[in-house]
This record gives sequence, C-alpha cells and structure tokens, in this order.
Amino acid sequence: MAVVSERFDGLGLDDPGRTYRLGIMGGTFDPIHIGHLACAEQVREAYSLDAVIFVPAGNPVFKRDQRVTDAADRLAMCRLAVRSNPAFDASAIEIERGGDTYTVDTLRQLRAHYPENVELYFITGADAVFSIVKWRESSAIAKLAKLIGVTRPGYALSEEKKRFLAEQSDFSVSYTEITALAISSSDLRARVRAGKSIRYLTMQGVFDYVNERGLYGE
Repeated sequence: MAVVSERFDGLGLDDPGRTYRLGIMGGTFDPIHIGHLACAEQVREAYSLDAVIFVPAGNPVFKRDQRVTDAADRLAMCRLAVRSNPAFDASAIEIERGGDTYTVDTLRQLRAHYPENVELYFITGADAVFSIVKWRESSAIAKLAKLIGVTRPGYALSEEKKRFLAEQSDFSVSYTEITALAISSSDLRARVRAGKSIRYLTMQGVFDYVNERGLYGE
C-alpha cells in the first residue's frame, strides 16, 4: 500500500481501542505560508487532533485557467514548512494519484488507508464549507469526514448559511474562529514579483526555497 504520510502512516495501529483524530488540510499551497500553519495549529488544539496532514493539490480543477507552480515544488515547500512541528506532515497522495484533484477521491484514499478508529477531520474555510454541498459527490464527502469550517474575526459565516448547512443532514460541521492573519498565497506571489520580501510571512525554509529556485518572479 502506498505511503500516505511518512510521520503518521501507522496512525491508529498502536492502540486499536483508542479513537484517533486526523486533520486533513488541502489546498494549492502556492506557496504555503504562516497563515496556513497557524490555522492548522489552532484547529489541532481546539479539536484535540492527534495530527494534521497537509495535502497539496495535484491538478486543482478550480484553477485550470490559472498558472500553478509545479506540484513537486509546492510539495517540497509544504515539507519544509511542517518539519519543525511533530504534529504536522505533508502528503504527496494527490500529486502521485494524477489526474484532476477532487476532495472526495482524497478522502476515500485516506479512509481506505487508515483503520476505523481514526476519524478524519477535513479543515477548510467556512465559505468553502458552505459551497461544499456543490462539490463532486458531496454526500460521499459527508460520510467520509467531519468538516471544520474556520473563520477569522469579522468574517464569520452568516447564521442563514449555517442553518442551510445544518439542514443538509448528511453533514457534520463544526466552526472555529482563528487568529486573524491577513496573508494569502496570491499576496506572497505578488510581493515576490514586485521584488519585495516575504520573510516572516512564511517559514524560513520556504523563504529560502523560493529564493533558491527563483519561484514567482517574472
């Protein structure tokens, strides 16, 4: 069986009688930055997750009309970013699977890999949670993982939208507010193109990698 996570491939096997909680954080991560990491860490603490795996998208269908950095570079940056946190890892499963990237396929692969005593928690932005009912095979996603919708202060999902999701009985959704970090990958790419520094906006290893590889320049 393919390796899902170097650090957490055997999660759940040590104590079959215990329930483990595994967070899944997907995204393009072009590049990964401290906002992603802070979000994952705060969710890990809030929901007592045993681990969080970052899964960079291979061929994200929602970005077909956009230029996306080579998957190998995005995976390498994720691995550099998470290596200092023993509760984090990066996985190549979407990249190695090939073809278009769909969340339902990733969750199915993870569910097949881990024993039943490992619960899957899919972490995403609250607005994305609202749109997830329109994603490919959304009903299957609801059965495969619990959803955690993260918000920033001042950007909470409306009560109307929360009620709509609650009426989708297949979905188990929790919400948590994280410390506001006004950082985005697109902002970092724009800063590099403009000749500005992204130091301290991402991990030092990622900062060095971007410079060494000449990523995001004109």
